[in-house]
Amino acid sequence: MSKADKIFKEMCRKILKEGIRTEGQKVRPHWEDGTPAHTIKKFGIINEYDLSEEFPIITLRPTAFKSAIDEILWIWQKKSNNIKDLNSKIWNNWADENGSIGKAYGYQLGIKHKYKEGYFDQVDRVLYDLKNNPMSRRIMTNIYVHQDLYEMNLYPCAYSMTFNVEGDQLNAILNQRSSDILVANNWNVVQYAVLLHMFAQVSGLKVGKLIHVIADAHIYDRHIDMVKELLKREEYEAPTFKINPEIKNFYDFTVNDFELVNYKAGKQLKIPVAI
Repeated sequence: MSKADKIFKEMCRKILKEGIRTEGQKVRPHWEDGTPAHTIKKFGIINEYDLSEEFPIITLRPTAFKSAIDEILWIWQKKSNNIKDLNSKIWNNWADENGSIGKAYGYQLGIKHKYKEGYFDQVDRVLYDLKNNPMSRRIMTNIYVHQDLYEMNLYPCAYSMTFNVEGDQLNAILNQRSSDILVANNWNVVQYAVLLHMFAQVSGLKVGKLIHVIADAHIYDRHIDMVKELLKREEYEAPTFKINPEIKNFYDFTVNDFELVNYKAGKQLKIPVAI
């Protein structure tokens, strides 16, 4: 079976068994009909994926591989905060009349900062250090910028990456303040697994481990029965991940440079999204 399926199932069982319900508490998210969207939440989930062994996409239900990559390129490569630069509609609920999501995500990654070597934005600083100072313990990004939060239409969920090189292997920790487990958990895992592959390839490194740290891992009340259904589903073998080996420049990657071979998954669910 896919190791990602095993990790996902263990996480869901842990949340359902040990989690705290938010009914009776004031919560920000709501359903489309205006009803408060309550959760079962578990603090401090840590999942480890060894990308050298397999690509961590679940097979219990399909994860939209190409759309997930399109969004991660929108944020990290285009450094955009406008949905007009994005092919999917996942950000429409948080965009203003001009398509902007405010000073969030890609906007923060594109701001240039002064270093002793010159001016870099956060992405270019990672690329510089991986090539010129790979043993550094300071290869990090952070888009949770407090002075700009009031101008963000949604506070960043996945907000920080820490990169670390061991020998010729690139590892990373993804820090996430909040994760909608059914809707977005594997979507984010797939995105940052692809991102780690990208950084490794253009830096002449092999891909290693992705550690996913989630502060508030939650299952929404209207998702509980769907999660329980997934826990009963058959798992399939993990697909083979392919990345175009000819790409040596981070900014040359396109969605078409990534492929999953033999991706088999269970039936898709119609999932309501809390906003």
